[in-house]
Amino acid sequence: MLNYIIKRLFLIIPTLFGILAVNFLIIQAAPGGPVEKAIAQIKGTEVSVTERFTSSGGEQLSNNQSKNNFNSSDNKYRGSQGIDPDLIKELEKQYGFDKPPLQRFWEMLQNYLVFDFGESFYKDKSVISLILEKLPVSVSLGLWTTLFVYLISIPLGIKKAVRDGSKFDVYSSSLIIIGYAIPGFLFAIFLIVIFAGGSYLDIFPLRGLVSDNWDEMTGLEKIIDYFWHLALPVLAMVIGGFASLTMLTKNSFLDEINKQYVLTARAKGVSEQKVLYGHIFRNAMLIVISGFPAAFINILFTSSLLIEVIFSLDGLGLLGFEAALGRDYPVVFGSLYIFTLIGLLLRLISDLTYVLIDPRIDFESRGN
Repeated sequence: MLNYIIKRLFLIIPTLFGILAVNFLIIQAAPGGPVEKAIAQIKGTEVSVTERFTSSGGEQLSNNQSKNNFNSSDNKYRGSQGIDPDLIKELEKQYGFDKPPLQRFWEMLQNYLVFDFGESFYKDKSVISLILEKLPVSVSLGLWTTLFVYLISIPLGIKKAVRDGSKFDVYSSSLIIIGYAIPGFLFAIFLIVIFAGGSYLDIFPLRGLVSDNWDEMTGLEKIIDYFWHLALPVLAMVIGGFASLTMLTKNSFLDEINKQYVLTARAKGVSEQKVLYGHIFRNAMLIVISGFPAAFINILFTSSLLIEVIFSLDGLGLLGFEAALGRDYPVVFGSLYIFTLIGLLLRLISDLTYVLIDPRIDFESRGN
């Protein structure tokens, strides 16, 4: 098993390289980079200055325009006409675009190997400090949501499989369909309206992960305050996440219940509890566990984005979204690198959990 773990750890390197390379190529082809954004901001400033000069006198405006009307026959950037070429070169140097793409990519890889993600273009902070600053919020949402989703879905799925076709199965399936059909962000808005001072009750806070007087609280008060702030966001995410896992668990158990080894165990007089949890559970849970890494990453990065916005939770999802919109490439690639690395490590942990649940599985013998 040790050889398999070492092999998988080494495979992380080419996987990270491939993902970064593909996204780097996409970024290079995408219009509207940081240089274009800076040019647009400069032109916006010039417009406001022009309007101010217009109000004070037309002659000064024409002199100002004649000084700044640079014509370049080889403009690389949209909207760069009228901008001093030397200024554009300074902008390229500031954002690292004065080097060839291959050189930039190679330097990025070298820095990422030692977790040096550079500085944010717009936030005056290092990327790693931004990620560490936002990480507790996203990890809190992701871990607690995933925990509650699994604690609800697995027992519910097992009970639905055991009582397949009963009234309980039909009624619970109806509730699951309703929960699956309602988007998490829409349910979040509903919770705010009802419980967070929207129109009715004002029980839960609407902003942040902790209260402003957090430092003044005792240990127990901090724990209560922390879960008090997490209650509505986690509930909104759980409602949208437990439906598919519940049905997956049910179908996995139904598939195992009808197999020959279960019938043989029952014929030998083994109790239903022992058949269910001693034989079926181990085999049926394999497919459920295999989806854990993808579920956690999905909750951590994708599903939490709108929830972070709605509840004013400043986490990694919101950070990555704002960085993509603002063309803050160091933050975009740094976040991508961290999320990919976490996903690959969780996939390895998932494989190790396979072996813990069913020792008959041997990844090494399969040549993986």
